[in-house]
Amino acid sequence: MQQHDLRPNPGAKTNRRRIGRGTGSGQGTTAGKGTKGQQARSGLTRRGFEGGQISIAKRMPYKRGFTNHFRVEFAVVNVGRLEELELEGLVDQTTLARAGVVDMHHPLKILGEGEITRAIQLRADRVSASAKAKIEAAGGSVEELKPRKVKGAAAEAATDEPAPSEG
Repeated sequence: MQQHDLRPNPGAKTNRRRIGRGTGSGQGTTAGKGTKGQQARSGLTRRGFEGGQISIAKRMPYKRGFTNHFRVEFAVVNVGRLEELELEGLVDQTTLARAGVVDMHHPLKILGEGEITRAIQLRADRVSASAKAKIEAAGGSVEELKPRKVKGAAAEAATDEPAPSEG
């Protein structure tokens, strides 16, 4: 067998359909679109258009939804999991990644599910209040790298300054 003997398998190469090139082509007249109607017309229909029927987004507004592009996806680890791992010294995202618990692509958040009895030194992007309380009760320490921003009345309570009075 030589290179000039090579041929594609039968049916592997087919000519493209040339739509609307006269009645003799087999795809003339209506060009494969049937007769009349909205789908035979040029131009695209609106996304979610249901032919004049009330769309599902209006019938059931929860179907439409909203996507927050600023949402941060966290790698979550519970306090009980930290107890199971029995890691010594400083426990941070790198340590947990080496143990195969989290990846390095998402910020680390520690949640308070489970119990911990050993004192650990923890460094994470976010730590829930219950997790922080459990770790400190066991004699450990917590360093939060990116604490959540506090808004409104809670922010005023966090700062020890009294709110300015009008008058």
